[in-house]
Amino acid sequence: MRITDRLADDRPCFSFEFFPPKTAEGRTRLFEALDDLEGLDPGFISITCGASGSSRAPSIDLVTELRRTRRFEIMAHLTCRGQSESALLEELERLRAAGVQNVFALRGDPPEAEAMADDSAPTSAREFIGFIRQHGFDFCLGGAAYPEIHPRAASRQADLDDLRLKVEAGAGFLVTQLFFDNAFYFDFVARARAAGISVPIVPGIMPITSYEQIERFTRQCAATLPMRLGLELERHRHDPEAVRQLGIAHATLQCMDLLKRGVRHLHFFTLNKSPATRLIVTALRGFGR
Repeated sequence: MRITDRLADDRPCFSFEFFPPKTAEGRTRLFEALDDLEGLDPGFISITCGASGSSRAPSIDLVTELRRTRRFEIMAHLTCRGQSESALLEELERLRAAGVQNVFALRGDPPEAEAMADDSAPTSAREFIGFIRQHGFDFCLGGAAYPEIHPRAASRQADLDDLRLKVEAGAGFLVTQLFFDNAFYFDFVARARAAGISVPIVPGIMPITSYEQIERFTRQCAATLPMRLGLELERHRHDPEAVRQLGIAHATLQCMDLLKRGVRHLHFFTLNKSPATRLIVTALRGFGR
């Protein structure tokens, strides 16, 4: 199933993101989380690509395995930065041969072997999407969006202009980076629509489960914590269970507000853990009935 077809359905769609584990223990935890969340009938599952130059093979291997053994739809993340044209074509062909229909096309972090990339390979997400289309791959393509601003964008307008070109190149839907204040999301969607971007814009939700982790993520993604939430997290930073409860409560209320205001599709960054996401989605399933 193409994700754009699922997003065209007015029924609420909850999707979950995972990353390829590096150890046998991590693999066990991942599959336990997949088993736990599969019962929630996800709209799709996405698997991230290796970050910061790590091997991409485990991600492709995991995507093809899940495509073969699971009932839910799979979206593969692929990055282009530092990769040769032949390597990208080989990965795309492997995904097509496995029956994968959905690809999330990203620029990616600069890998250690970036110098090995050839001049004909794409160097941005927009170029990568165009590259995939030019080589005849009929994947349903997704792209990333930033409700506040991409950390490396020159300005909010430049960021929006780049996003519009990404959609014009062939992105059929967008998933946002994490955010914690819905005002950023709705303002961003309004600006995107005014700029002529009409594809679905799915909000990305990250339940806070660790103070140190969310401190690192917000810094990396240039995401803003609401002042009251930030103060409460700071006050309980040495109480992991209190932080987890605060994070789940905030994400649940955030999602309820999004649904109440007409959003039908939510994408959860699970960090390969199921309890927080399961609690939130279970609460949302009963919301508004």
